[in-house]
Amino acid sequence: MIEFINKIPKAELHLHIEGTLEPKLMFELAKRNNIKLEYKSIEEIKEAYNFTNLQSFLDIYYSGAKVLITEQDFYDLTFEYLLRCKENSIIHTEIFFDPQTHTSRNIEFKTVINGITNALEDGKNELGISSKLIMCFLRHLSQEDAFKTLAQASKFKEKIIGIGLDSSEIGNPPSKFKEVYEEAKKLGFMLVAHAGEEGSYKFIIDALDILKVNRIDHGVQAFYNNELMQRLKEEQMALTVCPLSNTKLKVFENMKQHTIKQMLDFGLNVTVNSDDPAYFGGYLNDNFHAIYKNLDLSKEDIITLVKNSFNSSFISKELKKEYLKKVDNFIAKHTS
Repeated sequence: MIEFINKIPKAELHLHIEGTLEPKLMFELAKRNNIKLEYKSIEEIKEAYNFTNLQSFLDIYYSGAKVLITEQDFYDLTFEYLLRCKENSIIHTEIFFDPQTHTSRNIEFKTVINGITNALEDGKNELGISSKLIMCFLRHLSQEDAFKTLAQASKFKEKIIGIGLDSSEIGNPPSKFKEVYEEAKKLGFMLVAHAGEEGSYKFIIDALDILKVNRIDHGVQAFYNNELMQRLKEEQMALTVCPLSNTKLKVFENMKQHTIKQMLDFGLNVTVNSDDPAYFGGYLNDNFHAIYKNLDLSKEDIITLVKNSFNSSFISKELKKEYLKKVDNFIAKHTS
C-alpha cells in the first residue's frame, strides 16, 4: 500500500509556496542575499519547528520568508517544490503565494510573481507538472491592504487563477473581507478561503455565505456541526485538508484523533494536502502515509481522496478527464 500511495498520480490543492522553504535553501538564500538569520545551523532551525499553535508557526514562517529577495530566489523556491512534486507523483498542483509578506518588505509584486510563474512554466515543460496560482490575502492585515494587493494582482490576471485568505484565523473572521471578495469575483477570480482550522465551524459557514467561496481550505471543524456536515455533503464543497499540519499545530493532539476518515465516510468531498511541508514534517505522500497508518484507510479511500483532488481542481473538464484516466490506468495496473 505504501508503494501504491507513493506512485499513484495525484493533485495537490493546498500548498503555500513560502511554506516549502527548507532549512538548507533558507541558509543558501540568506548567504546569497547577505541576510543574517536568527539560527546558526539547519539543526537549530529544525528544533524551532516545535509549534504549539498556528501563531507560533506563523512567527517563524514570516521570519524565514525574509531571505526571499530576487526573482531568482522565488524561482529556486518554486522549482525545488516542483522537484518534490515529481518525487511524490504529483502531476497537478495549485499553489498559494502571499504577496503581502514580500511587498511589505519592499519586494515588488512582479518580482514575486515572475519568479514563481517562470518556475511553474519550466515545471510544465521539463517535469510534466501542470499548475495554477492562487494569491492569498493575509487576514491579520486590513481589508484596505487586501484591496491594494488585489489592484496589484489585476495587472497579472492571466497568471493568477484565484484569491485565497490565510494567516491568523482567530480574531479575523471571513466577514472582514466581504467587499474585497465581491470585487475579486467581479474581476473573474476563483475564490477560496482558509476556514475552520483553528477557528469555529461558523467561519466555514461565513466563507460559504459571505465570501461565496468555490473551495474551503482546511474545514476540519465542520465535523462538529451536523447541519454543516449535511450541507457540505449535499453541495459536494471541496475541503482541502492538511493532516500533518493539523497535528503539528495542535488542531488535533495526534493523528489518531483526526476526523478526515469520518468526514470521508460521511460522503464529504475531502482532499489531502501538505500545507507548509518544510515546517510540518512532510510532503503529500507523507500526509497520505500518516492517515493510512493511523486511521485505517482502505485502498478505496486512498483512491477516492486522490480523485477528489482532481475533481476539485480549477483545471478544465478535459484535463480532469485526462488525469482521472491516468489514475484509472494506474489502478488497473496495480490491482491484484
